[in-house]
Amino acid sequence: MSTPIHIQNLSKTFKLPHERRDTLKENLLKIAKKRTYEEFHALKDVSLNIQKGDFVGIVGRNGSGKTTLLKLIAGIYRPSEGTVKVDGKIAPFLELGIGFQPELTARENIVVNATLLGLTRAQIKEKFDEIVSFAEIENFLDLKIKNFSAGMKARLAFSIAKEADADIYLCDEVLAVGDEGFQKKCMAVFEKWKKEGKTILLVTHNSDQIRDLCTKAFFLKQGQLVAGGSPAEIVDQYHQSLAL
Repeated sequence: MSTPIHIQNLSKTFKLPHERRDTLKENLLKIAKKRTYEEFHALKDVSLNIQKGDFVGIVGRNGSGKTTLLKLIAGIYRPSEGTVKVDGKIAPFLELGIGFQPELTARENIVVNATLLGLTRAQIKEKFDEIVSFAEIENFLDLKIKNFSAGMKARLAFSIAKEADADIYLCDEVLAVGDEGFQKKCMAVFEKWKKEGKTILLVTHNSDQIRDLCTKAFFLKQGQLVAGGSPAEIVDQYHQSLAL
């Protein structure tokens, strides 16, 4: 069995400034004052392998390093130490909707974002109605995205991104999008990918989703990988840690 994701001794450290300087004026006024920083270790010496066809759940408190791990795998962040080796095309479902152009309409953003995902003009035309229907925005196609609610943006972003023909899907709280009906549609998409043998990493606080969808799970705590195993075992261990 192939290993599309191989992670060895992975660490990520961010430098957090003690003092904010948001404007050019603030930087000029304090140019002679040396900036000081505090280091934040988002991930610490994490090693794991993801096999082809694995549906992996990642659990942990906010700030435990889950999203940082996905961004390192996606190539959005560079490791401070260690290595990430990825074999296959990635579709990152991270910060859904952040790439939309606010002054463009939903119709225009569908074309732009689908093109960035690698879809041809013919494929976009073929899938356009399905994207619109799945996102449930038929009456808002010619409305500028800046007038969409956060939920509408996330629904549309998911609807576009799911059309990417990828080998690996990185999903950060995507099942928190929309109402119960929309979440059921998203679950059906995950089940389809699962049957197709896609490799999926899912970050979620919903323990039932981890148990129902995933084939294995990992538990991150304060940037460290503390456990890996069956979804039921890892979810139970995570809940026990919350009770401490």
